[in-house]
Amino acid sequence: MVEEQVILVDSNDNPIGTMNKMEAHEKAVLHRAFSVFILNDKNEVMLQQRAAHKYHSPLLWTNTCCSHQRVGETNIEAGKRRLFEEMGFTADLKELFHFIYKAPFDNGLTEHELDHVMIGYSNENPVINKEEVESWKWMSIEAIKEDMTANPNDYTVWFKIIFDEFYHFLEENKL
Repeated sequence: MVEEQVILVDSNDNPIGTMNKMEAHEKAVLHRAFSVFILNDKNEVMLQQRAAHKYHSPLLWTNTCCSHQRVGETNIEAGKRRLFEEMGFTADLKELFHFIYKAPFDNGLTEHELDHVMIGYSNENPVINKEEVESWKWMSIEAIKEDMTANPNDYTVWFKIIFDEFYHFLEENKL
């Protein structure tokens, strides 16, 4: 099996090369990534619980899906591809913003990503890929914020960072 490559970028999102995904996370090298938030008509966010066998953050709750763009793939194409691979449905996506974050894990790996945050809308129930996703649920934005404060260890490290950015973006912008 060929290991997935990530796109290395500078702080302005200019590509500067590629690297094996695991090596990029071991060396904490800045690379391009994306995070998708799917909302329903009640303004609830679809959360996924990561599969139990994942090599980091198993069984933790996170945004609808996230991953890394492939060479030659737009952010939107990557988001749609991964949404279908993990959650089994498609939705129109819109990129909201991007930012850089760095989040170390207990296992020695580090996420150092220039993350493109996207939003989409759907009322569909997903058909989850059990290799990737253990479970899913809808939660209101305020309920996520409250639960994340009460139970921070139930959520992925990156989701806590990204959700805070997403929350403030929604406060400042009308979608």
